[in-house]
Amino acid sequence: MRINKYLSECGICSRREADRLVEAGHVCINGKKAVPGSQVGDGDEVLVDGTRAVLPGDRIYLKLYKPVGIVCTFETREKNNLGDYLKYPRRVTYAGRLDKNSEGLLILTDDGDLIQEMMTARNYHEKEYEVTVGRDLTEDFLESMRGGVFLAELGVTTRPCRVVQIGRRSFRIILTQGLNRQIRRMCRACGYNVLRLKRIRVVNVRIGDMKPGDLEEMSPDEIRELKQRINGSFPERKAEK
Repeated sequence: MRINKYLSECGICSRREADRLVEAGHVCINGKKAVPGSQVGDGDEVLVDGTRAVLPGDRIYLKLYKPVGIVCTFETREKNNLGDYLKYPRRVTYAGRLDKNSEGLLILTDDGDLIQEMMTARNYHEKEYEVTVGRDLTEDFLESMRGGVFLAELGVTTRPCRVVQIGRRSFRIILTQGLNRQIRRMCRACGYNVLRLKRIRVVNVRIGDMKPGDLEEMSPDEIRELKQRINGSFPERKAEK
């Protein structure tokens, strides 16, 4: 098995990120630095920054209500990092990050293929948020958000999206892309400051009545529907082709 597929199967990261880890010298196979295309066989020891990567048995699919203040990284040098906060006994990673000042639904899994497909922008997977801003909403603002906002600092115009007002200063927004701090940037470009940002849905998975800090296993139905709606290369899909 190629090293990038092996790390993906271990749930470390996507295959693309695995290639970057290998090229940067973070991966060793039996004590030797791996190179792109290295093969991993039965009995080989694979280390990523000194931590052994092991193929799991059953896959893990979790949903976390990430509180404000927790940083979406497993880098231990980062204060309030996700790994220290979770203290989960098996290695998982997130499919779509939330910035430190945002809260809400975070999907955690060791299924590298699922993560890769969810992080691919061309797949148009929906993510829904509730947003509170610092002043009253106007119809011009809502229409601007719906139609796409030019973000000068990134040099891109956001995709058209669905926006529904739910309060005098709050709205729901459904995105199909994941630019860095996208909603905050969009609001700022339209003259608004975000006070609270909460993700309530990723594809079919909803936060429901979870509270900040709650960690739950996804139900079999949630997992099944998520996989059906993600344009990924899962075993059942391969069998259908």
